[in-house]
Amino acid sequence: MVSQNVIPAKKYLGGAIPYAFTDNGVAMLSGVLKSKKAIEINIVIMRTFNMMRKMLLTHKDLILEVKKIKEQITDHGTQLLLIFEYLKQFEETKKKHLEQTARKRIGFKISGED
Repeated sequence: MVSQNVIPAKKYLGGAIPYAFTDNGVAMLSGVLKSKKAIEINIVIMRTFNMMRKMLLTHKDLILEVKKIKEQITDHGTQLLLIFEYLKQFEETKKKHLEQTARKRIGFKISGED
């Protein structure tokens, strides 16, 4: 959205054409336009703005719930990575222990030992 007060002049930055109106801008525009068709379209646009505002307010709790679930999923992902790191360390420790116990013993041997 572009505000009329913030639109740069053509001589400075080439100017800009607004791509969207706010509900207040549409209300101001309906005061300028006098044709029947323009008034009907402005009424439809104002109703659309009102329905969007109501929808956002009524579904705000769902938006917050989805945000909360996304945060939990991110947290669970971090915890799973930590668990996998611990499992990898445990596996390496176990492997070193097995290598240590499986190596050939040196030194004095009692008969029957190999």
